[in-house]
Amino acid sequence: MPFTATVLTMFPEAFPGALGVSLIGTAWREKGLWSLETLDIRDFSEDKRGFLDDTPAGGGPGQVLKADVVARALDSVAGPPRPLLYMSARGRPLTQARVKEWAKADGITVLCGRFEGVDQRVLDARGFEEVSVGDAVLAGGEAAAMLVIEACVRLIPGVLGSGESLSTESFEDGLLEHPQYTRPRTFEGLDIPEVLLSGDHRKMAIWRQEQRELTTQERRPDLWQAHLANRPAESSANSKLKGKKARGEQD
Repeated sequence: MPFTATVLTMFPEAFPGALGVSLIGTAWREKGLWSLETLDIRDFSEDKRGFLDDTPAGGGPGQVLKADVVARALDSVAGPPRPLLYMSARGRPLTQARVKEWAKADGITVLCGRFEGVDQRVLDARGFEEVSVGDAVLAGGEAAAMLVIEACVRLIPGVLGSGESLSTESFEDGLLEHPQYTRPRTFEGLDIPEVLLSGDHRKMAIWRQEQRELTTQERRPDLWQAHLANRPAESSANSKLKGKKARGEQD
């Protein structure tokens, strides 16, 4: 049975979006390595006008998606239990480690909120995990859901062309990826680093590792500190020295 992503949304027409193109789309439509299904939450409203939201308890602006409507939508999902994810700005940050765990399951069920959010009782009662894709607020969870689904699907064997590319990309060992270059050799006065043209694979590997460490130090000090905490002190000192050399600094 392929990995199945089920999306509970008020706007099923938003899908597949980016999930339907390139290698991800081919793996779905042509290879059958994963599947996508959407459920319109509106279909589970018992109100004859189709209402699925109400005003916040205790007052306040906006509307809140009702617990009973969301529960009926979720309970209609067939198949074995899967991780239940609710896209929320207040959720735990999305990480590659969490994506790897979800990708090992038979699939994921993703709830897309709107308005002021979803009644907390259905999130608690059904065991949803709230997930944030960044420190920003979106109008709804659909774009965030696509991001999470793509992150999971690309880890399925056979979806991407090269397994090696997965092992060297950002976050795989706590570091960001090194810069990439291709022809032409010179672009607007900027050259490809000579080491990448040397043919010396050992030197290229060293350079790429140095660049990964330097980039992580500069752009994600939180990841860098976690990386340092997980390796010997001597190695950390050597890495700092490499970072200085990569920047052209003196000891």
